[in-house]
Amino acid sequence: MTNKPAPKVLVVDDEESILELLKYNLEKEGYDVRTAQNGQAGVDTAKKFHPDLVLLDIMMPKMDGVEACRQLRALPELAGTYIVFLTARGEEYSEVAAFDVGADDYILKPIKPRALMSRIGALFRRDSAKKSTTTQIKAGDLLIDRASYTVRHKDRDIYLPKKEFELLFFLAQNPNKVFSRDDLLQKIWGTDVYVLSRTVDVHIRKVREKVGEETIATVKGVGYKFNL
Repeated sequence: MTNKPAPKVLVVDDEESILELLKYNLEKEGYDVRTAQNGQAGVDTAKKFHPDLVLLDIMMPKMDGVEACRQLRALPELAGTYIVFLTARGEEYSEVAAFDVGADDYILKPIKPRALMSRIGALFRRDSAKKSTTTQIKAGDLLIDRASYTVRHKDRDIYLPKKEFELLFFLAQNPNKVFSRDDLLQKIWGTDVYVLSRTVDVHIRKVREKVGEETIATVKGVGYKFNL
């Protein structure tokens, strides 16, 4: 992590012992770390700190993690921020709720620090690899710019959370090619993250609402494609 600013990580959890454990291990890996003990404090801190990654519990006082994630994803300045849930909630509906509001990963407690550091490192390495390739796509009236995580349609700027943006960018890079849900899960979420297939449908629906229903077509029984 030399010669460039250390990635910034915000840890939000109401358990002091968890905060101390994660802060110690993250700082040992060279990350710039801040902590918060409830969802509201996490959102307030993120607005000032602009983290590259947020580690977020679900069950917390004042504001739970799902609502905190929803509010973080509504902030354009955090469009490129990863949000990873660290929680003891193993129910499928909790996981679905987390991905529906824009989570990048969902990890169950108890936390294994070495495994967690490895997954965080993989997120940042994948991000660096993406940034080293094409950064801008012009498709009809759409201009999709990865460098600034912005989408422009004619004279209108459109805000997309990170995973919605990555999904649109990937499909636009491969116009008229059909990708199955499994293809998109692997390309956008990666093989080291378990995500339900309906998460792809939710993200496609949200992208369509913002950039136009006609932009991404459904190929019945197969998957999705970007229309050009």
